[in-house]
Amino acid sequence: MKKLFLLDGHALAYRAHYAFMTRPLMNSKGWNVSCIAGFTRTLWDLLKKEKPSHIAVSFDLPGGTFRDKLYEKYKANRDAQPEDISFGLPYIKKIIEAMDIPIIVMPGFEADDVIGTVAKQAEKEGFQVFMMTPDKDYGQLVSDNVFMYKPGRSGGDAEIWGVKEVLENWGIKRVDQVIDMLGLQGDAVDNIPGIPGIGPKTAAQLLEKYDSLEGIIENAHLLKGKQQEMVTQFAEQGRLSKTLATIDLNVPIQFHEESYRHSEMDKDKLAELFKELEFRTIAKEILGSSVVENDENAQKDLFGNTVGDNRASSEGPSSGAAAISAHSIAEKNIDNTPHSYHLVNTPEGRKELIELLENATVICFDSETTHLDANQADIVGLSFAVQSGEAYYVPFPPDREKAVALLEEFRPMFENPAVKKVGQNLKYDLIILKWYDIEPQGVYFDTMLAHYLIEPELRHGMDYLSETYLQYAPVSIETLIGKGKNQLNMRDIPVDAVKDYAAEDADVTWQLYEYFQPKLKKEGLEPLFENIEMPLVPVLVDLEYEGIRIDPVYLENYSKELALEIILYENKVYEAAGVKFNIGSPKQVGEILFDKLKLPYRWKKTGKTDQYSTDEDKLAELSFEFPVARAILDYRGLAKLKSTYVDALPRMINPKTGRVHSSFNQALAATGRLSSNNPNLQNIPIKTAQGRKVREAFIPRNEEYILLAADYSQIELRLIAEMSADEAMLSAFQEGLDIHTATAAKIYGVPLDQVTPTQRRNAKTVNFAIIYGAGAFSLSQQLSIPRGEAKQLIDQYFAQYKGLRENMDKTVEFARENGYVTTIMGRRRFIRDIDSRNSLARSNAERIAINMPVQGSAADMIKIAMINIHRDLKEQNLKTKMILQVHDELVFDVYRPEMETVKPIIENGMKHAFPNLKVPILVEMGIGEHWLDAH
Repeated sequence: MKKLFLLDGHALAYRAHYAFMTRPLMNSKGWNVSCIAGFTRTLWDLLKKEKPSHIAVSFDLPGGTFRDKLYEKYKANRDAQPEDISFGLPYIKKIIEAMDIPIIVMPGFEADDVIGTVAKQAEKEGFQVFMMTPDKDYGQLVSDNVFMYKPGRSGGDAEIWGVKEVLENWGIKRVDQVIDMLGLQGDAVDNIPGIPGIGPKTAAQLLEKYDSLEGIIENAHLLKGKQQEMVTQFAEQGRLSKTLATIDLNVPIQFHEESYRHSEMDKDKLAELFKELEFRTIAKEILGSSVVENDENAQKDLFGNTVGDNRASSEGPSSGAAAISAHSIAEKNIDNTPHSYHLVNTPEGRKELIELLENATVICFDSETTHLDANQADIVGLSFAVQSGEAYYVPFPPDREKAVALLEEFRPMFENPAVKKVGQNLKYDLIILKWYDIEPQGVYFDTMLAHYLIEPELRHGMDYLSETYLQYAPVSIETLIGKGKNQLNMRDIPVDAVKDYAAEDADVTWQLYEYFQPKLKKEGLEPLFENIEMPLVPVLVDLEYEGIRIDPVYLENYSKELALEIILYENKVYEAAGVKFNIGSPKQVGEILFDKLKLPYRWKKTGKTDQYSTDEDKLAELSFEFPVARAILDYRGLAKLKSTYVDALPRMINPKTGRVHSSFNQALAATGRLSSNNPNLQNIPIKTAQGRKVREAFIPRNEEYILLAADYSQIELRLIAEMSADEAMLSAFQEGLDIHTATAAKIYGVPLDQVTPTQRRNAKTVNFAIIYGAGAFSLSQQLSIPRGEAKQLIDQYFAQYKGLRENMDKTVEFARENGYVTTIMGRRRFIRDIDSRNSLARSNAERIAINMPVQGSAADMIKIAMINIHRDLKEQNLKTKMILQVHDELVFDVYRPEMETVKPIIENGMKHAFPNLKVPILVEMGIGEHWLDAH
């Protein structure tokens, strides 16, 4: 049978845009290409998998339709179309046209009317029709040969709805009752009012009994109570809603089979578009290497960290690379670019290379290893470059003693402070060398960190940087070691094959150095790079190398204790719900809460089957009113704590050291904050008693040591007082007052000594909410108070702290004028959507603009403190080690006899990281036999 696919263009573009809301795809021009990339991937997947004989795409046109004339409030509650979609739609249409796919539109009608009309015409001509859309309303059009085709998520299989699936999902007995359902329950997305008080379950029950909306209205007198009142009072509104929800099948458009037949694409046009948009991977997949690169060597996909290779380790957001890469179409590669890569595997060759390196003022180096974890890896080889286009690879023997002896030849060069060392993700290579007792000296330049400062929200892996800025596609690691279960270790690869790959790493990194060094200077970011980010690298090297000891026996016992506690919480959930179910199943949780218990559901459904979302935010909102939601949250929290930390931490103990070595990410958070993984120490819960107990497992390395934790007190509030120069807030800190009590006294108008615990708690919440740009709704949720009362608190707050309000307004205005905001030290974050017509996007951008200078300055401050303390500990040759950084806290393994020497070093390093502040900086220190005691 002939297959016709009809795509709802706007719906699919919106779907693609929102799929990347938290990690937008940005190209090197700063364009958000999320909706274009997602739409293109969806369309290409469809063409590959389904091979439609006929296809078309429909879009809504600007201007009203007949529905607006019937009901002026139709779709009136929708925000303005996001700018990124407005920007992307013209490109989407050009891509569709270049693929030789017709676009079908009709003024005065919506895309679903056009699609419905064409679908029914094509069905009569013997076609099997698939309407591709995530919109359930299309269910009213389904028949034996007309289907809904709901695209799968993250490359998964599509969901096809025929008559059976529509009836099951809507809970009705005939397809045409979809319109009655919409007339009864309304549609919040399109602002179709429906009949108040009637939801999906009730609507389905009434239709089961009375067949149609009209039948229900005619029998309203048989209904009871409020239901009768609503149906009687809003009968006309129900009829109008049904009309608005009915897809018009009489659009003046004619289906001509030949016009919809899918044929050859215009590859030249597509190549131009993909090059302009910087879509490399999808271009190669659709067009092949001949069109994209004008040679016969198609490059493989360039994503993912693999064993023995740290070039793709960007420590940055993925930007949706799994779906489609926003890379430039790199026309250069190792096969068509002049280069000279040398294998150095003899003593004479190494001697010549070392002489070359020792005479250079700048060298670039990179390591090939056996493991992604630098604390468990062995060196396979080192590559070097001192100029563009030429590089050297030195293979290392697997025997440890021989490898150490070979590396000794390079020690003088590495330890020469006059030679600048360049690398990509240098921290990894420096940890590797430290395990061989070599600590390179001199100035460092990390190309990953340079790009992080220039474009903090993009990806920072070497492949991405090379393709984007050098238009050069490096050799894929997968061509070398394969992938999946058959993936080899770098040690298994013949040295001749490794040589070009490894030398290319050094060569490309050198060229990135040449590109980024002047750019840092031009952008005014050189001081931040040279005084904070690069000096921090050796600090993190030592911190990760040292690791921290944990007590596996304690965790084993605590795991058993938690298992019993989880059972108690599980029973609490069952008791509150009145039924047993799988609490670990979001689908079952949704059904119990919203179908059985009838809790109010105020959000859009998710997933292929439009199931209820039961994420933490939604349950937290419900937990204020409904104990069952609180019980589920508590159960989940304990289960996650047990699996993520209590059971997982012992498995992370390094067999070489007996300690856990977390990896600290320097180029991830756009605010400048450090983050950590394997394990993620930032997310160990501290607000719950059970979470705090995990910290008891972190202990000193041996009996000669004790843990010391040093924490900035209210650092973000102190910094916002400094930055805003608000006299009232500065005065409170300068007088040594408790800032939350002082704030409560001001906003409630009471003396300091009469502030109640509730007032202080509320003031504390307001203090921190303001930093994050929270409004009345958010504050009301946090304090469980009415929105009006929350607004009054905020108004009183700003009446007392006028300087703070003025500073926030100035910051937002600066963001509007410049497109970014900065920290005290000059770190930048670009604020997209600050002028968006979409109110949600705009308000979110304003919150980011307000928060980033404060949070980013706090991040810069603790980084400087770490640098200063690390330097002083080294200079005094102390045994005490810095071992953890978590938010505003530093943790040290203190050699007990050094305690009185170390304390002032830590306090001074933290207090005076930013000199000449008006606001006093307070550092709180604690000592203990485990982390919780010290904290």
